[in-house]
Amino acid sequence: MMQGKKIIIKLGTSTLTHPSGSLNMHKMDKIVRAAADIKGMGNEVIIVTSAAISAGTAKLGLSERPKDLNSKMAVSAIGQAQLMHMYDTLFSEYNCTVAQILLTDENVENEKSAANLSITFETLLDMGVIPIVNENDSVASTEIESGHHKVLGDNDTLSAIVAKFCNADLLILMSDIDGLYNADPRKNADARLIHEVDELTPEIYEMAGGAGTTHGTGGMVTKLSAAKIATEAGVDMYIINSDNVDNLYDIFEGRTVGTLFKAHKRG
Repeated sequence: MMQGKKIIIKLGTSTLTHPSGSLNMHKMDKIVRAAADIKGMGNEVIIVTSAAISAGTAKLGLSERPKDLNSKMAVSAIGQAQLMHMYDTLFSEYNCTVAQILLTDENVENEKSAANLSITFETLLDMGVIPIVNENDSVASTEIESGHHKVLGDNDTLSAIVAKFCNADLLILMSDIDGLYNADPRKNADARLIHEVDELTPEIYEMAGGAGTTHGTGGMVTKLSAAKIATEAGVDMYIINSDNVDNLYDIFEGRTVGTLFKAHKRG
């Protein structure tokens, strides 16, 4: 049983929402309970969350995500408040305290800000608190407008950056896919799930597809980018399917699940 580790769990929009875009409370509760359990094993846990814009869109009763930048930023602020309310409510049921950390690229690019941020994370973890991290879409307009960002760009990348400067032991990306396949399983019935990747070769990158669901911005390409950041920083990274929350327990019990990207040895 894995214990005494610093764990980053990234939750994608497709994991946290129904196809309608509203929050999937049943799945959120199961994931929160598992995360609280992992913390109870003696690990430190950080959550990187998506879904602020989807949650805000559903909260306002809009038929679709807004298209103009100002509305996206406003809806994100509404959705972030709802997300944190639900995380606080659910984690409280399992006797866990959470804290909100919203980031922009300046927070991780600037040396002084990054140092202060690392101290904040460490202090919260020392207090036994679970930090809930998201990009601050209400002010980070570049990513929200174009889908690209100079530093962060998506929450797969964000979670890897958090894992790097927190010196995490493990990053887990929970998504709507089982892991990395050697071909697109939606188009090729013979596609094979790759359970372990020792090195990110050109062949591995060729296996990556485009964006996934309509509610999220990430796809396998961003997950491989996250894997590069994490593994080069000495952090193991898993991709697992969130449809089966027990996949989290499989990792901590040493079972084969999803795709493991093995970390480079730290110097």
